[in-house]
Amino acid sequence: MNIQLDKLKFDDSGLIPAIVQDAQSLEVLTLAYMNADSLAHTIETGQTWFWSRSRNELWHKGATSGNTQRVVDIVPDCDGDALVVLVEPAGPACHTGARSCFVSSVNESRSLGVLLAQLYRLVEDRQEKRPPDSYTTYLFEQGLDKILKKLGEESTETIVAAKNDSTQALVAEVSDLLYHLVVLLVARGVSLEQIHEELVKRRGAAE
Repeated sequence: MNIQLDKLKFDDSGLIPAIVQDAQSLEVLTLAYMNADSLAHTIETGQTWFWSRSRNELWHKGATSGNTQRVVDIVPDCDGDALVVLVEPAGPACHTGARSCFVSSVNESRSLGVLLAQLYRLVEDRQEKRPPDSYTTYLFEQGLDKILKKLGEESTETIVAAKNDSTQALVAEVSDLLYHLVVLLVARGVSLEQIHEELVKRRGAAE
């Protein structure tokens, strides 16, 4: 995090708005406020700290709930009077228990990035907890060779579906393929953020 603190513009109350986004899906999780102290705590600890305007005190996100946010990066806007804080959330961002303070059924259903990030975390949870009667648990227990075999099968089925006339069949097979790709990424410890960074680099090279 390369932040020029002297370039930031805090308001008359010594605050600056901080837009917190999921580093993988870029979903907006919440809007909070930071002052110089909370920003310093955030940089030092690698977790989000904010200034509570209602309680008039510093607060560490997740200190009591456990829903902490690991900071990946902090990016000021062009004027230096607002921040985007990219995080890896360990739980819901909203006090209501919702993943985001800006949850919308329309946005949830249309944002592929958000759904992939949710799927990735669900698969991570299955890998760690191994609940019985879970297909994902079965794949992890069978090991990498089984995951690769299923990925190959789904790739073939996707190709076959693409040669047929049914759009719905193709959609279904691509969805199965994406799921098994996510399982492979989790099994190999590759994050969606790493894929995103690689795609950004390739886009830049192609322009």
